Amino acid sequence: MTLSTDSWSFLLAAMLLVPAVGAAVVALLPAPRIVATLFAAVTFVLTLTPVVFSRDLLWVSYGDRPPAVVPWLNLDLPWVPALGLDFHLGVDAISYPLIVLTGLLTVLCCAYTGSRPLAALLLILEVGVLGTFLALDLILFFVFFEVVLLPMYAIIAGWGGPGRRAAARKFVLYTLVGSVLLLIAVVTVVSQAGTGDLTGSFDLSRHLQYFVFILLFVAFAIKAPLWPLHTWLPDAHTEAPTVGSVMLAGVLLKMGTYGLIRIGLGVAPEGAEWASPVLGVLAVVAILAGSLICLRQRELKRLIAYSSVGHMGFVLLGIATLTVTGIQAALIGNIAHGLITGLLFFLVGTLKERAGTGSLDQLSGLREQAPRLAGLLGFAAIASLGLPGLAGFWGEAFAVVAAVQAGGPLWVTCGVLAACGGALTAAYFLRLLRRVTHGPATPMVRGAKPSIAGVEWFAWGPLVLLTLVVGVAPALIVSGTDIPILRLLEAVSRG
Repeated sequence: MTLSTDSWSFLLAAMLLVPAVGAAVVALLPAPRIVATLFAAVTFVLTLTPVVFSRDLLWVSYGDRPPAVVPWLNLDLPWVPALGLDFHLGVDAISYPLIVLTGLLTVLCCAYTGSRPLAALLLILEVGVLGTFLALDLILFFVFFEVVLLPMYAIIAGWGGPGRRAAARKFVLYTLVGSVLLLIAVVTVVSQAGTGDLTGSFDLSRHLQYFVFILLFVAFAIKAPLWPLHTWLPDAHTEAPTVGSVMLAGVLLKMGTYGLIRIGLGVAPEGAEWASPVLGVLAVVAILAGSLICLRQRELKRLIAYSSVGHMGFVLLGIATLTVTGIQAALIGNIAHGLITGLLFFLVGTLKERAGTGSLDQLSGLREQAPRLAGLLGFAAIASLGLPGLAGFWGEAFAVVAAVQAGGPLWVTCGVLAACGGALTAAYFLRLLRRVTHGPATPMVRGAKPSIAGVEWFAWGPLVLLTLVVGVAPALIVSGTDIPILRLLEAVSRG
């Protein structure tokens, strides 16, 4: 028995209402960490409710009720009747893992910070991200997509490092350019198709789809970010506070790749087919360029930031193949990156705070001074480089498989070069571990506190566990996604 889209649709609104109310309450009550964590925890429980209420949402074929047509939960209310706009929310197998990941990371980040305004901003940020993943109307998607901008700017500018204001301005500048392009695409589609409902189809001409897809791709490439529109990311990550980097890497970047799947393929499938070879080439360049840049990095947070460029390249490669296997690889890659890179930013942020520096030249000997912290850093690094059995392996491996299976010299070459990029990923992460954990301890490392606090175990433990679980059982992420993916691809023909 599937979950009734009428009886429980209020849960979708509750997922947005609870953190919004929580942000206001945090500003009024004492103990902001406890209050914010409590509201974030309630929201996280709400994100789990589709599975709690129905056993077969993830595991059983939907028959004549595919999720792309009838979401698991569906809330569709009039919003601006004069303009024909609806407040349409829904969740299906494509969006559900990202919704749960957002809820989890927000809980961990709220527990990690004791700042009242920062905790409130994290909850507002959660509203925007969850709304983006829940929206099934183009206009509503755009609204929630933009809600994220101001709280993320405030987090970087208010609690970042010495160059925080310049990094925040760069973040806003790039994001605003993407927002303008996204707005043009959304208005064009709604005005031409007469609807913004993402559960239906859009009757757009081939050349209009080409135009719209270019706008959407650039807008989402900036948010992801995808090469060569990635240059705001290293500065933002380097200057952002630890929780800002975790949320930025863990869920904000996924808004771009999720938008490319849900909106790009859903609205302009012929445009996606037309552009797919270019996307494949850009993906491979991102993988190789990101890895080569990481080999030259001497600052921890910048290295992890640039690694995201390569990982998002694998996600883009999977999407570019326009196959079920490729897009499932992208979905797994999104979740794996959120878990592993979120953990990495927690760890390197803690190390930087304790040692007073993020320079690789000043951080050797961590294994002798803080063996538990060194062990966790080693675990996160080998998970990120794609070791089989851990979460990072599946998305990258199957993106390469999908490219090779797509056939033709171009896609086979992309698959081979992407695999070489995976080898380079191993090289720069092993270099990081050699520089940080081995050798004699530097004065900065000797002065660092070796013990791990309870709140740190609370924040890091779930990410370690889920990295193992997803590595062993990747079907947890992709079960039930074949039907909605086929729905997205049904207008795409490879002859």
